[in-house]
Amino acid sequence: MADPKDVALRPDGIHIAWDDAHQSYYPHRFLRGECPCASCVHEMTGRRMVFAKDVPSDVEALDWIQVGRYAVQFLWSDAHETGIYTYDLLRRVCQCDACVKARR
Repeated sequence: MADPKDVALRPDGIHIAWDDAHQSYYPHRFLRGECPCASCVHEMTGRRMVFAKDVPSDVEALDWIQVGRYAVQFLWSDAHETGIYTYDLLRRVCQCDACVKARR
């Protein structure tokens, strides 16, 4: 599993440079809509309850912290901050052209 070398919060989204040379990109609203916390994904059923369409269109990540050696947590402009995004999740939902094409 690759680890992030750099996490950059930019106006167009979140950019992560991984130690395996991969470069990931996530639009803010998209990644906020992928939040894995218990408020966004039902704890018992695993059913997603909050989707990108439910998130304000102007949402953006304001800050982030590393969680152990396995995840990052974002502070969003809509005051949401409970989601812990594992490195595995971030790689699975990467929105770079190569990853999107590979999932088709």
